[in-house]
Amino acid sequence: MPMITVDMFPGRTDEQKRALVRELTDAIARTCDVKPEGVWVVIRETESTNWAIGGQLVSDR
Repeated sequence: MPMITVDMFPGRTDEQKRALVRELTDAIARTCDVKPEGVWVVIRETESTNWAIGGQLVSDR
């Protein structure tokens, strides 16, 4: 059972998330020769105040 974790900032609509999950599931199922029902996708939304790049909060960039 493949599991995909997507970390991103909040702000996408539910429809955008549905489309992302469909595309990721289709790609893994096709590439790894598994059934789509066996693919798990987790979307974790993290505020930019809790995310840093190069020692600096994204919210401060």
